[in-house]
Amino acid sequence: MEYELLGWPPDGPKLRLDYERFSYAGKFVMSSTGKAVARTDGDVVAAVAFNEDRTDETTLWLRYITVRADRRGEGIGPRLAAFARDRALERGYDHVRIAVNNVFAYEALYRAGFGYTGETTGIAELILEYSADSGPSRPDPGRYHDGLDEFRDRDLSEAERSFLSDRRDADPPSPIDA
Repeated sequence: MEYELLGWPPDGPKLRLDYERFSYAGKFVMSSTGKAVARTDGDVVAAVAFNEDRTDETTLWLRYITVRADRRGEGIGPRLAAFARDRALERGYDHVRIAVNNVFAYEALYRAGFGYTGETTGIAELILEYSADSGPSRPDPGRYHDGLDEFRDRDLSEAERSFLSDRRDADPPSPIDA
């Protein structure tokens, strides 16, 4: 797997993804966001779009992460998130944040070293962050479970309910290697 940074905001490249194979495909044709991709044999199998926080120049937001439908569940998303995070830290950002709206993304971002901040957006997304100050560390199990609990009261699919049930007393997932 090869990971590549395609460009930084606000002059990031446009990326055309097949909407039948990638969620959020339309979000990647915007030129105002930076982009990074994961490739296998030259083919894009995952992408992330990101931009600087409008009010805090030390924070970069990962906006959309998508993995090609036939490659989901292989750990590509968390590795791409970690790749983008590391490039942001090298560029001088102090914080990298992402807002997630489902338990699978929540778990994937924990695997990428992000932790739940205890904050949500106005549209019920949980905010996770990686801070240059704290660096890689073992996530706090209490905070991890606080985030999972945020999802429990929602209208969930059977797969999401089962996922949450399996993690009721589990430790946070171990971070992956980028």
